Amino acid sequence: MKIVRHTDADFDARLREAAAASSLFDPVIEQRTRDILAAVRERGTDAVLELTERFDGAKLTAEQLTVTRAELLGASLKAGPALRAAVTEAAKNIADFAKRSLRQNWSARNSHGAVVGEKFDPFQRVGVYIPGGTAPLVSTALMTITLARVAGCPEIAVCTPCGKDGAVNPALLFAARTAGATEIHKIGGAQAIAALACGTSTVAPVQKIFGPGNAYVVTAKRLLFGHVAVDLLPGPSEVLVLADDSANPKFIVADLLAQAEHGSGHERVWLVTTSAKILRAVEKEIPRQLATLARRDFIAKALENNGWLIQVKTLADGLALVNRLAPEHCEVMVRAPHRAAEKILTAGAIFLGNWSPTVLGDYVAGPSHTLPTGGAGRSFAGLTVDQFQRRTSVVEYERGALKQALSAVKKFAELEGLDAHGKSAEIRG
Repeated sequence: MKIVRHTDADFDARLREAAAASSLFDPVIEQRTRDILAAVRERGTDAVLELTERFDGAKLTAEQLTVTRAELLGASLKAGPALRAAVTEAAKNIADFAKRSLRQNWSARNSHGAVVGEKFDPFQRVGVYIPGGTAPLVSTALMTITLARVAGCPEIAVCTPCGKDGAVNPALLFAARTAGATEIHKIGGAQAIAALACGTSTVAPVQKIFGPGNAYVVTAKRLLFGHVAVDLLPGPSEVLVLADDSANPKFIVADLLAQAEHGSGHERVWLVTTSAKILRAVEKEIPRQLATLARRDFIAKALENNGWLIQVKTLADGLALVNRLAPEHCEVMVRAPHRAAEKILTAGAIFLGNWSPTVLGDYVAGPSHTLPTGGAGRSFAGLTVDQFQRRTSVVEYERGALKQALSAVKKFAELEGLDAHGKSAEIRG
């Protein structure tokens, strides 16, 4: 972990380092991703098969890329009571939260007496990426696919990597199918995003792509924006804990280690505290808890690369740093968490108090855990169900309303030198 204190002579320089661009903008990763996208665009399924063998170690045929009904049935049979109960509990909270966020059609009369409004329709075909790799994210299937189902999307194409044996984790398959996936493909990485965007002989192109992933997946989404719509840029996990001297150091450490364990090494964790005592206690507690964890090697790598313990002078300084870093998850462990949260304007999600660890948002609370990372929170919000809806404005003028508007229309057409615009309204008057 990197330790920075406001009394350090190079404090400002170290903060710039802590806020440096994430792996989402690594030029080496970007070039490698461009090569993958070009291969899939040019050679389709053949490229996907080659890349699946290269990166996942699975030698598949085109027919084996799509999960079969038999595989889905097998996954369902393996799903025990505990898994079924957990999926049901989480899915209910996620669906209930999503239903409250759905956009509704509306109409009203404008100043001319014409009817104007908006209508919201589900995207007809969407793609959802579910990370696999070292940790198959069963919860992500629920946190993304459920929203597409609630929005009413009729086609929900899921891509997720398979193991060397060509199989997908059965719990992930069960959750994806339960959430509402209409097709599942054994494709991971940037090649999955390319297949969903450009289409291949086995995967039809989609209108919009959703879901988190590693740096290559998110870079692919960024590079393909415009060829296809994308939700946001949810890359390697991040958590920032904002704490004063009332916080529990053991809780802080547990939450930092939890978000560092995904395995890419690009995860980022920050403690921002006003208390020297808390910083020292956290520093001592990290090795104690780390030694007990199964994925300690992955965690240690992430902490070494992007782990920060930062002492600031005042809580106001801490809040300013939070907004500068724009963390994916922000835990607020201070005496007045609600008051502090009012000043946090860039976090993907905020967790208030000592009893709201990020893991609740990861799994069961209700809001989707697909959130912006790498500083993207300054411009993007987290995934919501309305992102699965396509907005269309609707305008209806009657003859009388058109006459009311005619004078202003003619003036704008005159000012802009577009006489055909004016005549298209005037001819009806």
